[in-house]
Amino acid sequence: MLHLVDASYFIFRAYYSVAPDMAGRDGQAVNALYGYARFLGDLLERASPVHAAAAFDTSLASGFRNRLYPAYKANREPAPPDLQHQFELCRELTVLLGVADFASEEYEADDLIGALAKRMRGHGLCSVLITRDKDLAQLIAEGDHFWDYAGDLRLAYGDIEGRFGVRPERIADYLALTGDAVDNIPGVPGIGPKAAAALLGHFESLDDLYARLDEVPALPMRGAARAAALLAEHRDAAFLARSLTRIACDLPMEVAPEALERRVPDLEGLDQFYDRAGFGTLLRRQARRIAERMS
Repeated sequence: MLHLVDASYFIFRAYYSVAPDMAGRDGQAVNALYGYARFLGDLLERASPVHAAAAFDTSLASGFRNRLYPAYKANREPAPPDLQHQFELCRELTVLLGVADFASEEYEADDLIGALAKRMRGHGLCSVLITRDKDLAQLIAEGDHFWDYAGDLRLAYGDIEGRFGVRPERIADYLALTGDAVDNIPGVPGIGPKAAAALLGHFESLDDLYARLDEVPALPMRGAARAAALLAEHRDAAFLARSLTRIACDLPMEVAPEALERRVPDLEGLDQFYDRAGFGTLLRRQARRIAERMS
């Protein structure tokens, strides 16, 4: 199994849950770094993956989605200055712990995870997606798992619909209909989660829904006629939204399975890194346990 970590989620979570007064030798904040280090070390000890990678977001303002829709994620505030510098530290730590890291100015972490999962599936590797982001559930195929590590919840392919309302392959279409306030995607006004799930329970996809739009008024759902009118009126918005909610898996990146094999942690490098960060012995002992298990 290939373990794919949505690193940015865990960095943000650590930033808001670890005491903000933690500082390294240079006086800069390291609270997010410390929380992320605890998470990643615990994950490696608990799961002992043979193949693993972590994907990072680098910007909210660049990438192909911003060109398609300039308002994409415009509702989000930039990361606080005392968090911004910690992202690079988290990437450095990831590599020192022996895990491959990926980031791009053009593509989001979701896209990088999707591309890696798709390519490795072609090499016979299923994936475990370590995240809480429902968007990534669209990548789950038979044999894969969606692991909400913070909530200690693992979902297989057959569990996704019960958790998120639709099957994995329809999640991008579902979000295109309902919109996604977190990413500032409007969707189709008036189409809520229940209506979207009902529509995608009857139609195979957004394309199929619009190809058979004349069937919608007769569906056994509340407000079917109004839903049909709203869908017709906002057709372009729905397809634009789908281009934003669909994870781009066909990226111009070539990665062999060997590049994703975990390496033994660089203990000397970690000692120096933890010295700069002002961390004590707990994380060092953990790194040594991980290294010994891999020897």
